[in-house]
Amino acid sequence: MRWAAMLRGINLGKRQLKSAELKAVIEGLGFTDVKTLLASGNVVFTAPDASAERLEAQLHDALALATRLKSEIFVRTPAEVNAVVAANPFPDAATDRPSFLVVTFHRRSVDAAAVDALMAVHDGPERARAIDRELYIDFPEGQGRSMLHAPLGKATRDPVTTARNWNTVLKIRDAL
Repeated sequence: MRWAAMLRGINLGKRQLKSAELKAVIEGLGFTDVKTLLASGNVVFTAPDASAERLEAQLHDALALATRLKSEIFVRTPAEVNAVVAANPFPDAATDRPSFLVVTFHRRSVDAAAVDALMAVHDGPERARAIDRELYIDFPEGQGRSMLHAPLGKATRDPVTTARNWNTVLKIRDAL
């Protein structure tokens, strides 16, 4: 079965991991057709059928053992990545400013009602919408100056996530 894995916080600050190292760790587990994408902790590979939770744990442990790097890992199947792309609630942002459209990946469903309630009172140009285990955020003025990060974190009540901009999501989909 084909899988995509996204590591949290790779190549940000001190958490450096070379693509070749990541590829070697995945291949060391016996997985095949391994391809890393960009230099930000994205990899696609073929592995035996398993639960996502089991794969995430396997990858986490192997990465920690081989590199001493402890990163949260989120895996998705091709069908799940295709569903993320198809569900995009902000197609205009995907077309006009794909690097400013961000998808955060979570382990469990995001509380859509809490996100909607926050956005109803949010005084800013950003838009956010939760769909299943993903949160789509349109940052028309960029993420750097946005005041939405902390309130969204409280609304989702999920401290363990990883985010990818729309361009990267599409690259992951295309590599699967």
